[in-house]
Amino acid sequence: MKRLLLISIGLMAMVKARGQEIKRFNPDTIQTIQLDSTVNITARRLSVQTFIDAVTTDTSFYRAFREMKKYGFIAENRIYTYDKKNKVNGRIYRKIRHNISAPRLEYLVKQDTGRVYKKNGKYQLYTVEMFDYIFMNAYQSEFSDASFGGKAEGSNASYKDKLKTLIFSPGRPVKGLPFIGSKTEIFTPNMRQYYDYTFYSGTYLDSIPVYRFKVSIKPDLSSWTKDGLMIKELTTIFDKRNFEILGRYVDMKYSNMLFDFNVQMNIEMSYFNEVKLPSKISYQGNWNVPLKKEERASVLVVQKDYHTGK
Repeated sequence: MKRLLLISIGLMAMVKARGQEIKRFNPDTIQTIQLDSTVNITARRLSVQTFIDAVTTDTSFYRAFREMKKYGFIAENRIYTYDKKNKVNGRIYRKIRHNISAPRLEYLVKQDTGRVYKKNGKYQLYTVEMFDYIFMNAYQSEFSDASFGGKAEGSNASYKDKLKTLIFSPGRPVKGLPFIGSKTEIFTPNMRQYYDYTFYSGTYLDSIPVYRFKVSIKPDLSSWTKDGLMIKELTTIFDKRNFEILGRYVDMKYSNMLFDFNVQMNIEMSYFNEVKLPSKISYQGNWNVPLKKEERASVLVVQKDYHTGK
């Protein structure tokens, strides 16, 4: 049980060190959106529940990752790991060309510096291993429901499944996380008393009409109550034309006697020939559990130049 707890908490990987702000990437709530006004709920026949239902039932966000294998594109992946003084001690850079025909995966640049791998060749940090699993797996020729959407297998399988839940199904319980698994259920009647729900009209990527739905902790709560809430903010960007999700930002932080973590992640989509595809993914943060080395890391993935040719 102790081992399960330690591995499970690890999936909350990456962010600020205790009491210190780590100046890394800035995964703010979709930097490319221009807000214009608060939505008139009555006129537009929208409600908070409309957005909650869309967040909890949406599958298009996950499908966009599956669609990647059908296209050629360029991906640039940057990973940084940090020591206790927040100085970079490891760097990974990959520039990858994904082809439609074989060979599907071509490394244009592959650089590793600093403390990245253990002596046995495995990654030093769980967070880096999980990044490799979630995103690099999507580039491989064997990418399928079984490998990406289905139940994970192999090393740290339970850990990988939990990470997928956090990325693709925020607001749902994360099974198998002692003490905090239910704290992700921010849309239950009991949890709604602690959050404010706001939505705005705006424009994304200069031309796409969108709604920005933001769930954030109420500012007038006591510090003790705020500290007990794991998800600090969940912002979702919806395309007005089809109500599909184009972006997601989540800020999570929690601490008790056993562990502490603080993680922020941001995922943005864009269209290629009216097909929604991932364009930017960023993570940053740290986690610390007993008997394990504290992990601090940040990740930035940019995917561009989608095409259907060779």
